[in-house]
Order: sequence, then C-alpha cells, then structure tokens
Amino acid sequence: MTDAQLVKAITKPAIVASALPANFARLGEDCRALEKAGVDRIQWDLMDGRFVPNLTFGPGTVAAARAETDLPFEAHLMTLEPEAYAASLADAGCELMIVHAEACPHLHRTLAAIRDAGLRAGVALNPATPLDAVAHVLDLTGLILVMTVNPGFGGQRYLASMEPKITAARRLADTAPHPVEVEVDGGIGPATAGRAAAAGADVLVAGSALFHHPGGPAAAVTALRSAAEKGRP
Repeated sequence: MTDAQLVKAITKPAIVASALPANFARLGEDCRALEKAGVDRIQWDLMDGRFVPNLTFGPGTVAAARAETDLPFEAHLMTLEPEAYAASLADAGCELMIVHAEACPHLHRTLAAIRDAGLRAGVALNPATPLDAVAHVLDLTGLILVMTVNPGFGGQRYLASMEPKITAARRLADTAPHPVEVEVDGGIGPATAGRAAAAGADVLVAGSALFHHPGGPAAAVTALRSAAEKGRP
C-alpha cells in the first residue's frame, strides 16, 4: 500500500491500542481481544533504558505477536539510534515506525532509512519540543505524534497545554502534498479524547483506558470513539 492508501484505510478518528499495559505473559490473547474490541491499530512502545528510563519490547516480541492478529502494527521507538531497528521491525510485520525527533541528530537520514526499509515513517515530539523539528522533513513523514505526556511510562495525566500544539500540527500536516496523520499519545481516555480530537488529532493512542475499563476493551473503544467523534471540529 502507498502512504495515502494506508491512511485512508482507517476510518477517523482512529483508536490505536498501546500494548504497554498488556499482560506480557499473554500478549497473543490480549492482541486478539483488542482486535475483537474494534481498535484500528496496535502500538508497540520500544524503550531502551537510555532515551527513557524504562525497558519494554523488542522486535522479537512484535514478531511473535504478529501471527495473533490482522491489525496493523505501529512501533513507537523511545530509543537512541532508532534507525538500527528499521529492518527488524519491518521483518516483524510493522507498517509504521515512529521515532523521536529528540533522539535523531540527523532526522532526515533516519526517516529515509525507515522508508528504505519499506515502512511508513512518523515523528514524535516530546511536550517541550517545538513543531519546527518536523517542519522540514514533512516530505518523508506520514504521521506527526504529539506527546501529551513525557514519554517513558504509561498511566500519566494528559497535558491539556499541548492542545495548541496539536492544532498547529494539524495545520502543518494539511500543507503536505500527501496524507499526514496527527496522532496524540498520553493520558487519552473518554474525558480527554474529545479535547484531543477537537484540537485536530485524527489518531488517538490509548493504553490504560482500554485495559482498565470496567466494561472491558470493547466498551472502552466505544466510549473513546464516541468522545472523539463528538469533539471533532
């Protein structure tokens, strides 16, 4: 698929499930449950203990889960030297690889390497990182991820102060000659999904809100999608 086909294949607002709160001993079962619940993609948060102080999945874990679901996979790399993972993540069955601008001194080169590996490329921005960091690599970018928490741990509180940045990201994405998604990650739940969507996000990443909903993941997806649709401008 081309970038445009991949973006258009998902009805917006899209709900992406972060696998971070999953039970690592039964990832396959949790992936199947997320697909049944109606999420649009699964996000794998790769952390190296250097860029952020946590350690999580590697490409081998992603590859093992690939046979358990037909959902698209995206990898959010909170690592230094993320380009080193591009080939192995492509082999593991990921479609989209998101890197942090702060971790890439040569961001243009990194995004080119991701695309050369056959992946769609995205750029994540920490709360304190200005949008200018992605403005000059938009030709290689299929997604802008605005972090509404500081990365590294799940279950953090949504930073509403990032909403003007989400709006600016949407405006920037709309200037690209190809479709560019605006994704928001951090503290997304029924109470915040509408705010992020109203600000301009068309993709919302949720972890705790999906796995810890008293009604289960299907009820969580329904609540998140309803809130996001009501918030859309």
